[in-house]
Amino acid sequence: MKTAKKILMTQLRDKTTSRTTFRNTTQQLTQVLAHEAMEHLQTKTKNIETPLAQTTGQIYTDDIVLVPILRSGIAMLHTFLQYFQNAAVGIVGLKRDEKTAQAHWYYENLPPITNNHQILILDPMLATGGTAIETLKKLKGRGAQEEKIMLVTMVCAPEGLDAVKKTFPKTKIITATIDEKLNADKFIVPGLGDFGDRYFGTE
Repeated sequence: MKTAKKILMTQLRDKTTSRTTFRNTTQQLTQVLAHEAMEHLQTKTKNIETPLAQTTGQIYTDDIVLVPILRSGIAMLHTFLQYFQNAAVGIVGLKRDEKTAQAHWYYENLPPITNNHQILILDPMLATGGTAIETLKKLKGRGAQEEKIMLVTMVCAPEGLDAVKKTFPKTKIITATIDEKLNADKFIVPGLGDFGDRYFGTE
């Protein structure tokens, strides 16, 4: 799994990667991350009957809610819905002010959330952590339990990772790689550029 992440991340980082390959690689890496996320969700035993005998299996303890952060998180949603086909989906939109690096809300549409939901936040890039922290605050305010929230991302800056862990220490973070740092403009280095621009073709 580690080798797969490295190979796929290399394709995403390369500035010569075409838009088609970037999108296909995003889907492949999201599959890896979705599989890893499944391993961390709470499960319980269920008695079932096969065509031949009775046995036991595992099912998720709680209902799943997927929360992609606009706009880049949408790139991960379809793949996650293949793994969690009955999941509810909440959409949130925050935009970072490029001068202050602060995240500002511009959209939210969340399903009813209780402490019986397991929530997966989807966002390819974790830079300063501001967007993730604001989303976590919103979800907790709606009734989510911090230990039942998972942040799934492709690239993390150490600064953002530390900020999220400091504010929400019980939240799990799944990522493909942790990069070196943020530069003066708060972009991840070495990173892969602006994920949304490269995925949606708005460079």
